Amino acid sequence: AQKSVFVEQQSGAVAKNFFANVFLWMFVALGVSTLAAVFMANTPSALDYIIRRDEFGNRAGMTILGYIATFAPLGLVFLIGGAFNRLSYSTLVGIFILFSLLLGISLSTILLIYQMGSVIACFAAAAGIFGIMAVLGYTTDTDLSKFGPILMVGVVGLIIASVINWFIKSPGFDYIMSFFGVAIFTALTAYDVQKLKRIGAGIEANGDQVAATDAKKLAIMGALSLYLDFVNIFLFLLRIFGSRK
Repeated sequence: AQKSVFVEQQSGAVAKNFFANVFLWMFVALGVSTLAAVFMANTPSALDYIIRRDEFGNRAGMTILGYIATFAPLGLVFLIGGAFNRLSYSTLVGIFILFSLLLGISLSTILLIYQMGSVIACFAAAAGIFGIMAVLGYTTDTDLSKFGPILMVGVVGLIIASVINWFIKSPGFDYIMSFFGVAIFTALTAYDVQKLKRIGAGIEANGDQVAATDAKKLAIMGALSLYLDFVNIFLFLLRIFGSRK
């Protein structure tokens, strides 16, 4: 009887530990990005490395390093996804932290464009939306996996639309696209949380076959997914409701 009680108490412990690690690494990434963004935005000498200015001192685009900071995080995401099995845990952590740092540097420019009150309000709204959908994804009995392909098509569509708008520079198109962005990444939050819950349950069920290092690596991947969901919700909300300086 005592053994039965012990097993019951331990049931779900591995899955819960995995889930806790996912959110821990997500918060680490958010912290690194936030600190990097605030530092860059408040250090003119550092901004000069990523922002190009004209002869009057006005912003006139990005430097080469600025473009690297903007596009390198996307490359690191593909690197993590494509070489996941070959990367060691320590290497994966290093790439994840580098990704968070570079994304924070690239996002520092929003602090120069939008009023701080808008940034804080949209960040808080994104946190609220993310939290609600995370709880929904964790607690719902509805199978959300069937929505995965639809959401992935939506993400690809957003990327293509962003590339198109890079050339046509239509504020109206960007505004409409932002509403779709909020909807897609809000739904993705619930989908990703449920998927991670199932991964945690799988790790627990196959504990003898899943190495501790592999579980830790999967937690990093999960944190990356949720981090991207949150940041995209925040950025799209900022495009819709943000007040520019």
